[in-house]
Amino acid sequence: MKKCNKIFLSFCLVAATTQQLCFAQPEIKAAQDIIGRILPAHINDFIIEKIKQENNNDAFEIESRKNKIVLKGNTGVAIASAFYYYLTEFCHCQLTWNGTNLKLPGKLPLPSSKIQKKTPYQYRYYLNYCTFNYSMSWWDWPRWEKEIDWMALHGINMPLAITGEEYTWHEVYNQMGFTDDELNGFFSGPAYFSWFWMGNLDGWGGPLQINWMETHKELEEKILKRERELGMKPVLPAFTGHVPAAFKKKYPNAKLKVANWKNGFADTYILDSEDPLFAEIGKKFLQTQTKLFGTNHLYSADTFNENEPSSDDPVFLSGLSKKIYQGMQEADTAAVWVMQGWLFYSDRKFWKAPQIEALLQPVPDNKMIILDLAAEIEPVWKRTKAFYGKQWIWNMINNFGGNINLFGRMDGVASGPALALTSDSSKNMAGIGLTMEAIEQNPVIYELMMQHVWQRDTIDLNDWLKKYVRNRYGSDDENLLKAWQILRTTAYNGKLIRDGAESMLTGRPTLDSTTVWTRTKLNYDPADLIPAWKLFVNASGKHMASDGFQFDLVDITRQVLANYANTLQKKWVEAFKEKNKTDFEKYSNGFLELITDMDELLATRKDFLLGRWLEAAKSNGKTEGEKTLYERNARDLVTLWGDANSPLHEYSCRQWSGLLNDFYKKRWQQFIKILDQSLEQNTEPDFSKFEMHIREWEWNWVNERNEFPVTTSGNSIEISNKIYHKYFEQIRLSYYNETGQSK
Repeated sequence: MKKCNKIFLSFCLVAATTQQLCFAQPEIKAAQDIIGRILPAHINDFIIEKIKQENNNDAFEIESRKNKIVLKGNTGVAIASAFYYYLTEFCHCQLTWNGTNLKLPGKLPLPSSKIQKKTPYQYRYYLNYCTFNYSMSWWDWPRWEKEIDWMALHGINMPLAITGEEYTWHEVYNQMGFTDDELNGFFSGPAYFSWFWMGNLDGWGGPLQINWMETHKELEEKILKRERELGMKPVLPAFTGHVPAAFKKKYPNAKLKVANWKNGFADTYILDSEDPLFAEIGKKFLQTQTKLFGTNHLYSADTFNENEPSSDDPVFLSGLSKKIYQGMQEADTAAVWVMQGWLFYSDRKFWKAPQIEALLQPVPDNKMIILDLAAEIEPVWKRTKAFYGKQWIWNMINNFGGNINLFGRMDGVASGPALALTSDSSKNMAGIGLTMEAIEQNPVIYELMMQHVWQRDTIDLNDWLKKYVRNRYGSDDENLLKAWQILRTTAYNGKLIRDGAESMLTGRPTLDSTTVWTRTKLNYDPADLIPAWKLFVNASGKHMASDGFQFDLVDITRQVLANYANTLQKKWVEAFKEKNKTDFEKYSNGFLELITDMDELLATRKDFLLGRWLEAAKSNGKTEGEKTLYERNARDLVTLWGDANSPLHEYSCRQWSGLLNDFYKKRWQQFIKILDQSLEQNTEPDFSKFEMHIREWEWNWVNERNEFPVTTSGNSIEISNKIYHKYFEQIRLSYYNETGQSK
């Protein structure tokens, strides 16, 4: 009998182990596949195992066994993070959007003792609605797969997932009896989904094609499948009241409110939360979405994104949020509302303490997560009693509009999350995250921020930068470390300005130093950046093979030239006002020549090619008509943003090769020409006439179909050195003359 019991017990243990392995297999395989994509020749050097974690916070372990590296984690994300920890700490490697170093030691080093890490953050959030357009509008599955790998390596477990939302809404409204003709003016073009979903605009950039909806429904299925295999919990959208204009005809008794974003777009319609249809549509949407894509019970819903409510009465605001949450709960009793806290930052005149508390109070504390969207700029949690007890996440936004600049709050990011975590007043802080409006720039800031995932303490920047230099460039370099300390105190000091400064060269031509969206104020003296540039150029012979070094050298050179463009523009403006034609021609020609040189420089890196953005847009089209529409979307977003009279022009300006020569330079040439004629004829230039002309010219450019290179040309190191030797002395003397002292 005892023997039978032992056999039975042994059988149960085997069965349980087998069941556990089967349960763990998708996450283990997903993590193994990441290793296979990154280090295909070394896949057999790693043993992957799953461990059990007692609470909701991820953990990983690294050790060696039989001359192999053992990576253990409780989720696929934890295992992938263990792999990246091994790469950075043992192999001194790095993977970023803008430069990868996978120069491995001859023999992979084995850990001498077990390493154990546990994150103090239950949630590591990723993405902003805007990221889906300023960076991701045209992504296919290979690009998404690469990004999900990056997310897992960096510990992300809570990504926003709104790809394919248009398909769900098309299904819902078809079920409600709306025809495709009635919806034509509702769905925006693909480059404008973010603001469409947030209720800011209807139809702009459309009409949206059914083919797009179908292909991106399939893309979302792949995205969610991979994210869930890795143990991520994607955040899916929910209904906040935005409905088609045709709604008022089909439901004449519905309580509709007119909203206007005030950025040159027509009114949109918001269904009142008190209307019985509100809960009905919200429920129908979540049920349809769950049927299509499944759910992890996390739902994004942003009320009044840059649109003020019709009343600031706390009772009204409480009723609104109560209805939104009830609509979620009716479809999913486990629903958790995830809200971007941007409105509390962007419209603080409206959202005072009583209004914020009223909006949040009706939802149970464990059923709501607030994203403190720009905590590194202004931690809203500090003035809201940590969002009045709700769960909340400390996020870094860093980039606005996809603008190209060197910028970040390096010291603040190194300390902010840890200081909040250990604060007695942070209450239910549940995580950290990245909520940038666009990615694929300033990789140092994102690597720095994600260092927090596996530690509680603030980051010692002196130590961290030393490791960053070694991992990025493949070897220690005291001069490059010195350069990064300069960058830390200049471009990355986080002082004076909200977000990265732009250059006058990307602004619509004017005699002023600023235009509506071109903010040229720097957070440092531009002369102080020059020594870092010199150190990078001097190190270029040593690091010619480093991808990360090539990007950084080009980016720093670009920034120096962009800053100098502001100086040159001031010089020819001054010459024009003084009617000094000789100096006007000298400095205006130099300004235009600088743009040409920048274009040549940026053409050496895929990161800065307009052609890749446009080609990716066209590749989503099935017909020539679709390709034309998507290319127009792509051109428009990074220039006018709307129509010819758009007040948002240049908000998403990019210093890209192709855009510099074909758009910015040609635009400045036309402006400089009328000034030159004015000096020649001794007449006043007609700026109003020029403004009307240039708006028409810009709109024509948006609708053109000329092609741009999709591959790089020239050598980054050689062209950076050429530019350095051409400009260094004149830039140095220019700043010397301005300040009276040498830099």
